[in-house]
Amino acid sequence: MKLFLRDHIPLLFLYFAQLVLIFIVYWLDGYRNLMVSLYAAMLSTVLLIGYLVYRFYSNRSFYKRLEEPFTSLDEFAPLPQASLLSEELNQLLDSQFRLYRTDLHTYKKRLDNHIQFINQWVHQMKTPVSVIHLLVQEGDDPRFAAIGDEVDRLRKGLEMVLYTSRLDTFERDFFVETLPLENVVRSVTSSQKRLFIRNRVFPVIEVDKEMMISSDEKWLSFVITQIITNAIRYTTKENAKLYFKSYTHGVHKVLEIRDEGVGIPSSDLPRVFDPYFTGENGRSFQESTGMGLYLSKQICEKLGHQIEMDSVHNEGTTVRILF
Repeated sequence: MKLFLRDHIPLLFLYFAQLVLIFIVYWLDGYRNLMVSLYAAMLSTVLLIGYLVYRFYSNRSFYKRLEEPFTSLDEFAPLPQASLLSEELNQLLDSQFRLYRTDLHTYKKRLDNHIQFINQWVHQMKTPVSVIHLLVQEGDDPRFAAIGDEVDRLRKGLEMVLYTSRLDTFERDFFVETLPLENVVRSVTSSQKRLFIRNRVFPVIEVDKEMMISSDEKWLSFVITQIITNAIRYTTKENAKLYFKSYTHGVHKVLEIRDEGVGIPSSDLPRVFDPYFTGENGRSFQESTGMGLYLSKQICEKLGHQIEMDSVHNEGTTVRILF
């Protein structure tokens, strides 16, 4: 109704302007019968109102659809055929929609090809990385230890790229099962033993052996790995500990990971899960990418878990995953 009235405001303005003009012309011509003039104006106004009522009811579905914007492409449908204008508008919208869908399909195909290329490239890079890892394990040269550290960083970077590219197609690549939480934690910490040793950080695992969770082991392991990597990266003192603890809180089973690192400033804490956000610590520790925690939160949400973080500057950080 509001759109209809706004659309006809110029017509109403023009109509009343021409009525006034006609009155003035007749008045200057010497015609002084006011009642007849008012009667004629009333008849003309009644005809106008009748026309507007007819036009409103014949076009109300058209105006109503214009007032309700689409919320998704699936809702697109032709406008009601109320007039010649709506038919022409339908043809224009339909041609634009076809062009848009064509462009969208083209860009989606390009994106899919790019993601496929990234995945293939990562898998190809994993082979030489694994070979280098095996070679440096067999050597006694002290330099091999540094090479091994860089290989670990390279492997983590490749995993980051791979999991980021798979995030949009998560539904095709996950399998939920019942898992013993302690086994998952020990498996991840064991795979990161070189990182623990290099930074002289020691894991303390206090996870209930009987606690079972429902999750995807591969994706969950990636999340825990990101939390461990961040915790160790921002721990500067030697012989620090990284605590893994499990408990039940209401309907949730909780895995708590607490470090003894530098902590996160309170001003940065609300944004730690934002993509590419590195904060004050990221400017001091140059290896930070700002993607680890973002990916962790996205994965937890897709798995139906919750992830929380508390931190005290210069004391440490606690991350909780709620199952």
